[in-house]
Amino acid sequence: MLSLRTAQRALRASAVSSVRYSSTSAAPRSLPSFSMEGKVCMVTGAARGLGNEFCRAFLQSGCTSMALLDLKEEEAKNAAQELTTAFAGVCYGIQASDGNEQDLKIIGVECDVSSERSVQKAFGEIIDTFGRVDAVVASAGIVENYSAFDYPFDRIKRLYDINVHGAFFTAREAARAMIPQGGGSIVLVSSMSANNEQRPLNAINNLQPQTPYNASKAAVKHMASSLAVEWAKKGVRVNVLSPGYMLTKLTKTILAHDPELKRTWESLTPMGKMGEPEDLAGAIVFLSSDASRFMTGSEIRVDGGYCII
Repeated sequence: MLSLRTAQRALRASAVSSVRYSSTSAAPRSLPSFSMEGKVCMVTGAARGLGNEFCRAFLQSGCTSMALLDLKEEEAKNAAQELTTAFAGVCYGIQASDGNEQDLKIIGVECDVSSERSVQKAFGEIIDTFGRVDAVVASAGIVENYSAFDYPFDRIKRLYDINVHGAFFTAREAARAMIPQGGGSIVLVSSMSANNEQRPLNAINNLQPQTPYNASKAAVKHMASSLAVEWAKKGVRVNVLSPGYMLTKLTKTILAHDPELKRTWESLTPMGKMGEPEDLAGAIVFLSSDASRFMTGSEIRVDGGYCII
């Protein structure tokens, strides 16, 4: 009876032989530059939601070394274990392009992104574990709905500490690690809310009083452009991914109690529907991989056309 690893090797050998091309045959349908093979990836806010989806996208694209950061250590480690279990059969013992086998290693790390010291400590653990970091996604963020007059100051401060300062601390520590190794890719997660000024004023996050959130995401977008210029000649790229209305587990729970809000969001989106979290997979891999190696300071909106004029 074949062992699991022997069976996996046989399956890979069969897959490889089935996609070999002669000099006269068509080229492969995927570009190798989109691969995350050999790259150490790190995602904040990774225990759930879009952050967790980004981790899955990296693993599906060949990453075998990953760090999941989240506020609570237990949740980060549990999420890391879940992904390890889910992808062990796909990634374990996978052969790299140089023929060497790579074992899947995913770690969960406690990190409060609003604390610079916490972010520094998390990066220290990642470097100690993997020796480098190649792709970093600053995904941690919160949103709350209060009218401008009623928004408590302590809640505003907390939101900016996480959404804005957290993105900056994450990007800065990533660059400090990447510059000595020759470069890397940083993706800051903003939102279509940073671009809604293109729509009629009454369509800015329709029915959602969240001015501080919208402003925080606009700050993140501009932050990426500024950092991209500052670090461009040092090999560190900084780009932005801006999702639209996505059907995360949290959003589904909210909309289950407010079907009219869901219909409103869908009617305001030219594609007539909300996005699925996996709809962001291609964009996050593109921005983080060598496929976008001459791209920095740019934004990709994945919003179903919501921000189209």
